[in-house]
Amino acid sequence: MNNKKTATARFLPRLLGVAVALGISQQAAAAIVLYNQDDMTFSTDGYFNAFYVNSKVDRDDNTFDRRQSRVKMGFLPNYIGFNFGKTMSDMTLGGRASFWVTINDGEQNGTDTAIDVRQFYGTVGGAWGEVLVGKDFGLFSRSNIFLDEMLPGVGHVSDTLGLVDGTGVSFGNIGTGYPYPFPTAQITYRNNNLADGLKVAVGIMDPVDTNQVADGSAGANKAYQDQPRYEAEVSYEFDLGSTQLYTWVNGGYQTSDNTSNQVDSVTSKGLGYGVQAKMGGLRLTASGFQAKGINPFFTNNAGEALLREIDSDGYMLQGSYTWDKNRVALSYGKTEDDGNGLGTAADYETRGIAYFRTINANLQLVAEYNQYEIRGASGAGLNEDTNTFAVGAVLSW
Repeated sequence: MNNKKTATARFLPRLLGVAVALGISQQAAAAIVLYNQDDMTFSTDGYFNAFYVNSKVDRDDNTFDRRQSRVKMGFLPNYIGFNFGKTMSDMTLGGRASFWVTINDGEQNGTDTAIDVRQFYGTVGGAWGEVLVGKDFGLFSRSNIFLDEMLPGVGHVSDTLGLVDGTGVSFGNIGTGYPYPFPTAQITYRNNNLADGLKVAVGIMDPVDTNQVADGSAGANKAYQDQPRYEAEVSYEFDLGSTQLYTWVNGGYQTSDNTSNQVDSVTSKGLGYGVQAKMGGLRLTASGFQAKGINPFFTNNAGEALLREIDSDGYMLQGSYTWDKNRVALSYGKTEDDGNGLGTAADYETRGIAYFRTINANLQLVAEYNQYEIRGASGAGLNEDTNTFAVGAVLSW
């Protein structure tokens, strides 16, 4: 168990440089059209950010207690995206490719600003709906994170997860209210025309190993899946008096078997849900999830941790108020995991407050304070309190 915990902590910093890139198309200003002729369009959009981040770390092992200053990205990495569209009689073709980079090099490896592709897909649409083929974010937990009020900020930088000194992004609210709907190969159908405000998406995703035993304790073995991972999301947007409401339910299901009869099959299933209400400048959001046999950090079990059919669940409560060019947001999130995340039961919790100042359509300034806690099972040595202050700038087009 301790080996698994150590391996996970080592893996996360490498992963986070390419992990998060959600909702940017909603955050960024209008894309720049590079070509628009003969019913064909080609455009580009981008996102740049950097923060001064100061974190005070207090862990069970006093060896790691310290105050660390950084200049790094926030929750969202820097990226450039390209969009393609073509209208053909009663059919519309489209596509998107987005490339993400970290702005921090490694002290040992030199230049670590590797290019990562989070989206690379094509779409075919018509009156019947739209089919997406390629790589995009998953559906389970999708709206939970897309509607996070703190997306342009920093969020938590857990030292246990290797984030204080990592060269990638911070973690936002991942693991403290929702798992990250990791981009994956998929074939997804969407129908946005069922009724006013009602949208449905269903897809098959490339499945992942959840019960691969690498240490040989179960003899020769190989995890496998005889069916893909299934995911879906249903959302409904409507007005109730002067209040705009957006509601959603999403979920995922997969079974992973193993060629060794000494290794149990693992059925992974999760349910996400939430509601957001807008009333003038006030916006309130409540969301949550329940899962079994799923990594509470990543829906695709990045790092191939050996999962069990045990529970994790969480929720997030947020509110924001916007006036003129100012927005203030408050956030609280918590995930209770029985042990799939770091190999032992633990609760993960964040509290945050942020101020966003819009300078113009392409520039935003951010100041944020975040408190992060891990409360592990007795004797686990996982307890952590990390308080983080961050201030930075976000440019987008």
